[in-house]
Parts: sequence; structure tokens; C-alpha cells
Amino acid sequence: MNRTRAVVIGAGVVGAACARELSLAGFDVLVLDRGRPAGGTTSHGEGNLLVSDKGPGPELVLAQLSARLWPALVAEIAAADPRAAAATEFDPKGGIVVATTEAGAGALTAFAAAQAKAGVRTESLSTVDLAAAEPALTREVTAAVRYPEDAQVQPAGATLALLGSALAHGARLRTDTEVTGAVVRGGRITGVRVPGEVIEADVVVNAAGPWAGPVSALLGAPVAVRPRRGEVLVTTPMPGVVRHKVYDADYVGAVGSDAGGLQTSAVVESTRGGTVLIGSSRRRAGFDDTIRPDVLSAIAAKALRLFPSLADAAVMRAYGGFRPYVDDHLPVLGEDPRLANLWHATGHEGAGIGLSVGTARLLRELLTGAEPSMPPGAFRVDRPAVVAA
Repeated sequence: MNRTRAVVIGAGVVGAACARELSLAGFDVLVLDRGRPAGGTTSHGEGNLLVSDKGPGPELVLAQLSARLWPALVAEIAAADPRAAAATEFDPKGGIVVATTEAGAGALTAFAAAQAKAGVRTESLSTVDLAAAEPALTREVTAAVRYPEDAQVQPAGATLALLGSALAHGARLRTDTEVTGAVVRGGRITGVRVPGEVIEADVVVNAAGPWAGPVSALLGAPVAVRPRRGEVLVTTPMPGVVRHKVYDADYVGAVGSDAGGLQTSAVVESTRGGTVLIGSSRRRAGFDDTIRPDVLSAIAAKALRLFPSLADAAVMRAYGGFRPYVDDHLPVLGEDPRLANLWHATGHEGAGIGLSVGTARLLRELLTGAEPSMPPGAFRVDRPAVVAA
């Protein structure tokens, strides 16, 4: 036990995963959250664990690392706490990406071929195979690729399972505790300020998701992580109607776009409970959490092109959340060169749930001096897109 005092700011899925890894490494971990675990961005996600939406490069490598870690991690948690593992609703159901135009078919085929060269498992589906895999899907499809490695979890359940495992290994949690500043000595962060108290720390991890930008400014080392808004529609239970995560190939372009205005793409999948999640949207709105009917309407319209039978579905609710956006679309992971002992683990945009466990593993390896599971340099804090002016 090295008993290094680590304060993790944020009890979302990334913070919970980091807390678990550091606790397993023997750190004395305290998780701080201004609200409750999984109460922010994590609870407003879809639970996607995807490799299908990432082209060759460091983010795909991190996704592949995470895809290997998730099933093993769930099995480890199950051995200690079967109910917690069940609550993750880990489902390796795979994903299917479809194109509905000839131009889209060419782009999807080329994208999948590049991914396959990078080690992603891809399967081109014939019209017959696609109809068998997704009977309710439109027949107006020009190309389809199945990604067997795509999976899904229940976001809050997975976060609580990770956090519970961290607590079982000695971590502590303080909710309703907002960080208001840092204690700095000799160019190093030595603690954080919370109302009425200073909490000393040898390592501080900023895992505050979309709020990592404001938190980093409070700590004295601002990073350019900004919120990007997204909304999702949820139907009443429709078991068996949608069997995979299915999305139109234009989703990949929306994820990688720098545009601040509204972008929508068809993303449809079911949960273990049978409800169908319909997305997705992306727009810059600051931290304005207003649910806009026009956005929901645009999402629904695109989803109906893929699954016309959803026209009769009953929508029981809609929700929206903020994704931690960085201009170069890469996570931020590593020690801040401007303030020693401050580490950042954020900037995953909509992929945080999937990438959380790989991010946490890299954080543990970097902090303990172990050989990293992958080169972390692309995620460094001092790159131009991250260091705030």
C-alpha cells in the first residue's frame, strides 16, 4: 500500500473508474462530487461502449483497450458483488452502421476497411443478413457493417458498480461537496479547498466531465473543455424491435464536426428493459439545459427513416446532457505541466462511458510508473487544443 493521497473530483463514470484503479493500486482515494454519483453527464448518456464510430488513431486504440477491459472488469465485480455487476446491464450486443445513399455506402465501406486494418472486427452484411439481424429496419439501405465489439451498459448502474468496487478497496466518497479552489506550494497542488475546509492531497484528478473547464480554472490551470449539448428520446418498452445499436453512417461525421449549430443523426437502440433510445443531437448551448421541441422533432424524423415502425411508438420521456468537448476531439489525460500533481481525465465528449475504464487504466499506469497499455502522448494536457488562453 503506497497510501498516496489522491483526490478525484467528480463521481461520474470516469471519476468512478479512476477511483477504482487508484484504490486497487493502493492509493488513499477520496472522491468528491458537488452532487451525487452519476448525477451529471453520466446519467444523461446512452451507455455506449463503441469502437464503430472511431477512425484509426489514438482514440480508437483507447476504445479498443476499453473494449478489452469492460467484460473482464464486470466479471471481477461479479465475483465480489453479483448484484452490482448485474446492475451494469453489460450487453455485448454489437452495433450495425448503415448507409442509405450511394455516396454514404462508399464512405462507410472505406471507413470500415480502414478500421479493419487497425484491428477492428467488421462484418459487411448482405440485404438478407441485415433483414435477419434487424427485421424492423428500413429496406432502403445501400450498405451495412456489423461491429461485434460494440456493447452497452446502463450508465448509472455501471458507475455505481465501479464506485462500489473502489469503496470496497478502501476509497471514500463525499457528496454535496464542491471544490472551490486549490492549495499550491512551490508550483505543486497540495490540496483542494471545499467550503470551510482544506483537503490535503498528493495527487488531484480533475474528472469533472463538461465542468472540467471551470474546475480547472478554479484550480489555477485552465483547460479548454467546453459543454456540447445532446438529447435523447425514450419510448415505452418495445422488446425485440431493435436488437443492436443501429445508426446511420452520418453519425460519425456529426461526432467529428467542429460546428456549433444543431446537428442530428439517426441513432437507435434498445435497453435491457425494452425501452428504445432514440438519438442523437449535438449543439453548443453552454450549460443551458432547456429541452427544445425542435431538436427532439429533428431527432425523431431521422430515426423514422431507419425504423419506420417507430412512428407508432409512445415516447415516455426525453432527456439531455452535456458532453465534455475539446476542439481536436481527443480526451485529455495526464499531469498538467503548469501545476505539478494536478492530473486531468476528461474531454471524452460522448464516448466517456465507453472510454472510462481505459482512461482509468492509463492514469494508474502513468501515476505508478508502469508500462502504459498504449502510448498516451496524443492525450497530453499541453497540446494547443487543450491549454486555455
